[in-house]
Amino acid sequence: MRRLLTVLAAGVPLAAAVCLPTASAESQNGSASAPSACSVPSVKAPAGTEVESVTAARQEGGTIIGTGVLQGSVSDVPAFCEVTVTLTHPGADDHAKVRTWLPVSGWNGRFQGLGGAAYLAGDNNVGLGTAVKNGYAAVTTDAGVGDALDTSWALDAKGQVNTALLKNFASRSQHEAAVVGKEVVDGVYGKRPAYSYFNGCSTGGRQGYMEAQRYPDDYDGILAHAPAVNWDEFEVATLWPQVVMNNEKTYPSKCEFKAFTDAAVKACDPLDGVKDGLVNDPERCDFDPRRLIGTKVVCDGKELTVTAADAAVVRKIWDGPRTASGEKLWYGVPVGADLGGLANTTLPDADGNVAGAPFPVPAAWVKLWVAKDPSLDVSKITYSRFTQLFKQSEAEYDKVIGTDDPDLSGFRKSGGKLLTWHGQADQFIPTQGTVKYREQVEREMGGAKRVDDFYRLFLAPGTVHCGLNKGDGTTDDLGALTAWVEQGTAPKTLPATLINASGQSVTRDLCSYPQVSRYQGGDPAVASSFRCVSPSQY
Repeated sequence: MRRLLTVLAAGVPLAAAVCLPTASAESQNGSASAPSACSVPSVKAPAGTEVESVTAARQEGGTIIGTGVLQGSVSDVPAFCEVTVTLTHPGADDHAKVRTWLPVSGWNGRFQGLGGAAYLAGDNNVGLGTAVKNGYAAVTTDAGVGDALDTSWALDAKGQVNTALLKNFASRSQHEAAVVGKEVVDGVYGKRPAYSYFNGCSTGGRQGYMEAQRYPDDYDGILAHAPAVNWDEFEVATLWPQVVMNNEKTYPSKCEFKAFTDAAVKACDPLDGVKDGLVNDPERCDFDPRRLIGTKVVCDGKELTVTAADAAVVRKIWDGPRTASGEKLWYGVPVGADLGGLANTTLPDADGNVAGAPFPVPAAWVKLWVAKDPSLDVSKITYSRFTQLFKQSEAEYDKVIGTDDPDLSGFRKSGGKLLTWHGQADQFIPTQGTVKYREQVEREMGGAKRVDDFYRLFLAPGTVHCGLNKGDGTTDDLGALTAWVEQGTAPKTLPATLINASGQSVTRDLCSYPQVSRYQGGDPAVASSFRCVSPSQY
């Protein structure tokens, strides 16, 4: 756990990573009004809530340091007014803080809601500071729960699931933040926002999809990246690598896992027509890990030989969870993604033995919400027990936090736009879950062309979980969304800078799904050497 927290604190994009907006937008109203004083506005309680308190304080800005295990920072933040509204749901004994940051000057007339990460329901101040720096009034909520890896709220004193806090985390608090935040903007500036946007990745991405599905009038535009939709399924599925290693009693080292990943990338890199250090479509990669059996790998100065057991473990992890009879339950870790994220192990003990070290997010979900047993030893989960837990999670939580309703007719009718990118080397949320959801929406709502009118998905080769704009490439996603919402310019592609297998920066125009990128000739490091084609032409 200490090593995990160190990595999180270093800002490496994990499941608890936050997607930050990268574009500032010009003011909608020339010089939009700014608060003359940071006073406490009048706030009406959203339906089903009571307002416990409202406070307001002027903050001088400067460098904002992120709270909790995620940390991070943003500099040169201008002065802002911070309004905090604490809500409770009568009878629930909950206390959800909704925080709105409003630039003292230079407001661009826009409003931005910010999502959370892992079990953190909202932003840790870095996203708020970035939004204010770019001229937005911004809101977030803690939903009455804790930090990214804090699950102390899961069960009540009787050992039962705290349904009120789960409902806060799953859906209602994010909606209430949108309602309250806009009220605060109106109360402080004397006018409502011209446009409202939501921005989130991972848990935040799931919250964005939830908004589109359940509260389609909250936002004009939604950025929802690497979304944790299908929560009830993928959250159990991402414990699968640990279940495989424990049941096979085989724990490949990080070096061995990397050898398998590197070999797969090398083998499947040319499928798009050129060797450029990026696997453009991991689903077409049929690299067989058994090809590495007998290969020597040097790890920490020690030579290891890849075994048939190692290869069998990797095959199962890539393939994804299945029942004992072979029924596929969910998707595996994408080929090309770091296997060490979900298939992590402890350091060797005095006898050189290692054990599985599960990623805490799925481990907590299975122990607390599904098994409702904090003492559950996940290392003892058999394949049959895993299947039972997977199906139990589906049955109990799909309607609560699944966030996979394909009926987006309300969002389309409201005129909303939904933009998503998902890294194809996502080590924590299988990319194919997002693809599956998009395909379900197409079947529900009349096909790809009709869905493209309001919802576009872009897949980013070689990109890790929440990687773009977090040190693993960049894209101006917020700029693309605002142009779509405010000028009607739908993004045919999403221009991006990606990092290839050699660590080099290359430019790519990410294709709108289902199109894929195909090499046309020229310098493989520049976007103009590729064009988007239909999969049948690939």
